[in-house]
Amino acid sequence: MTTIGHDVLIELARYDTPTICNAIELFAIRPQTAGYTDARIRACFPELPPMVGFAATATFRGSEGSRGGDGYATLEAQIERFAELSGPPVVVFQDLDDPPVAATFGEVMCRIYQAYGARGLITSGAGRDLEQVRALAFPVFTGGSICSHGYYRIPDIHVPVRVGGLLIHPDDLLHADLNGITCIPSEIAAEVADVAKEFVASEATLLGILKGAPPGVRELAQARAEHQARLEQLRRRVARRRD
Repeated sequence: MTTIGHDVLIELARYDTPTICNAIELFAIRPQTAGYTDARIRACFPELPPMVGFAATATFRGSEGSRGGDGYATLEAQIERFAELSGPPVVVFQDLDDPPVAATFGEVMCRIYQAYGARGLITSGAGRDLEQVRALAFPVFTGGSICSHGYYRIPDIHVPVRVGGLLIHPDDLLHADLNGITCIPSEIAAEVADVAKEFVASEATLLGILKGAPPGVRELAQARAEHQARLEQLRRRVARRRD
């Protein structure tokens, strides 16, 4: 298992998720249409900064009644397994109901997870108590909102889950903001943090000429060519570093 230092997580959090995706593409280790969630999963609080952490996975079901007992009985076991992760948890739920019939989370759940170090929560289902959760500055990503928790139950913890088309395993490194969620391959996490900084600097050469009056078409083409040349140099440097 690759060890990812706290300083790397801080550096990754400096960049938005599209920039992280752009940096990962330079490593050419997965298709450019893989490794991120689709448009079904949205940030409830887009004003919050990027969230970075390790997946604490679980499944959820809210449709099955007449079971009795405590639907939250697995909560403590779920929290105990935070200790198995490589760093701060991001709670990830796959809602097994299709379509979702109840909220996966509310204020109480988010307060509990936050108290035990979670950086945020992602669910393929729905949430509730959104104003109260917003006040916690606790990032949550959902497919919508539902006002009731139904027959709340967590059938499985620490298992692979699928959220927004993305297969997420326990301890996967996740990066998320208002643009979406991506999984960063752990073996390149530190390099992605370095490359993201250089990518932003390269992009600035193009964005710089667009400030003020629009440039001529020839100047735009030259700036685009310079940007592409710098990206190609960065791509080659990354490839040599990994050979």
